[in-house]
Amino acid sequence: FYIYIFVCRQTPSGYLNPGYSISSEVGPGMSAPPLSEGPSAPTFNIDFDNVPGYEGTVAGGGGGFLPPPMPSFPNPPPPQPEPSQAQWNIPSISEDTAREALALYASSKCCYSSAPAKDGVITNMEAFNTYRYRLETFTESRSTEWSQKPYHGEPVDAFTQPIPGPWDIIAQAPTLFNDSKQVIKVPYTSSMKNCHYCMGMGRVACKHCAGAGNKVCWVCHGSGNNHGDERNCHHCNGRGRENCTPCHGQGSTECSTCHGRRQLLVNINLTVKWTNNSSDYIVEQSSGLLLENLNQVTGKELFKDAQYLVYPVMGFPDLNVVSAAERLIREHQTTYSATSRILQQRQTIELIPITKVTYKWKGKSHIYFVYGNEFKVNADNYPATCCCTIM
Repeated sequence: FYIYIFVCRQTPSGYLNPGYSISSEVGPGMSAPPLSEGPSAPTFNIDFDNVPGYEGTVAGGGGGFLPPPMPSFPNPPPPQPEPSQAQWNIPSISEDTAREALALYASSKCCYSSAPAKDGVITNMEAFNTYRYRLETFTESRSTEWSQKPYHGEPVDAFTQPIPGPWDIIAQAPTLFNDSKQVIKVPYTSSMKNCHYCMGMGRVACKHCAGAGNKVCWVCHGSGNNHGDERNCHHCNGRGRENCTPCHGQGSTECSTCHGRRQLLVNINLTVKWTNNSSDYIVEQSSGLLLENLNQVTGKELFKDAQYLVYPVMGFPDLNVVSAAERLIREHQTTYSATSRILQQRQTIELIPITKVTYKWKGKSHIYFVYGNEFKVNADNYPATCCCTIM
């Protein structure tokens, strides 16, 4: 006759965790030794809610972004208008370049014949060069969260000295306009506490047997007899129950949170993220080439400006670019200054070459596009796309 008692304890985070079940009577070979006694060292109840900069840091989750401090230096004066440049264009590519680009494109495809590239006759080449404006805003953001690990006797330093503010902690910034991340342990915030999951016991009730240490025999289904006769079940020796294999009949397993150490070392971690936020604007052109294709290529750089906060370009001949620059700069400075610290901005204007090539092959007219400094080809309607033979 068995009586099983299951205990659930509530953790500081508010959810219930299984405690330990204690059997009032244990059958032969089904021992359930007592669990660990209380914690072996004192714990600290540290409250960081009153520490400036860490009010939102809570156990079990992050505190969100931390508003950046105000800039310590004034904005630079706006630049003077630049004189218009007489030549904002680049020469079109030659027929030989267009033909070589198509041949290279065909050779890169498994089942494309090179015949159109070799034998096709170019009848027209039309340039549709376009501009790409790009704005990059390099930002730094900071957030805090609790970190915990099993306690192995490390020294604790909570409040032994004043805790530095989140934005006062020095972080090693990466090269400008390169994403990076650094996690820093906030000084003077480490403390020790009882494990909240096992309540400082080091072990938790086995989930496979609900802490009993044994389960109903799967052979006799708890009857203790073999099926169809009165003989004792050979698997459980007539007990009707068998030892739980995962917990070796103990009814409990090592706590996965503290790894049986019963105590946790907790501290606040500061996560510093550097992000290059980039936005592009490409002037529409009527060639028929989709703008998304231009994301894969580069162009000739016509203008570049990098400083703490950039100003819209002035004196550029295409008013679409001027308008896009004003809009994107306004959006970036409004959006990113609210949640992060702007370290640098950079704006560039590229002239991307696009050539629409018309050629004849086997009496029919076809087109393809050659674009970018890389002479990339787009030929969706290539006329000889299947030259493979299945053997």
